[in-house]
Amino acid sequence: MGKVKQFFEDFKAFALKGNVLDMSIGVIIGGAFSSIVTALTDNLINPIIGILMQTNLDNVAWDVFGDGKLVFGFGAFLSAVINFVIMAFVLFCIVKFAHSLMDAAKKKEEEAPAAPAGPTQEELLAQILEELKAQNAAMAK
Repeated sequence: MGKVKQFFEDFKAFALKGNVLDMSIGVIIGGAFSSIVTALTDNLINPIIGILMQTNLDNVAWDVFGDGKLVFGFGAFLSAVINFVIMAFVLFCIVKFAHSLMDAAKKKEEEAPAAPAGPTQEELLAQILEELKAQNAAMAK
């Protein structure tokens, strides 16, 4: 019974770490953003492409023999590729922005003046020794 309890305690510690929570929030937001991109593609981009092709992009297909038995429906695939390209571009922009923020923070940290170096242990010990010698000399008078 102790191993099961330890397992659940380990899982709780893992699940409640900040990184796991941040990642799960990112996945949820990514899923929501994906539905926005899909709606954009389905309701705006596909109809614009459909105007050029004079049919809905999802209906674009190639009937190999002309009898409807072997049909390659590549319009839906093309729509998925457009979704992927939009998502990849947006994620690229987000990552690029995050890296520029991190680089700016790192550069600012490097530019910050370093704290003045304090005396070393040897210098402190030498000062203590001088002080003790001065006190001994004053007591000897």
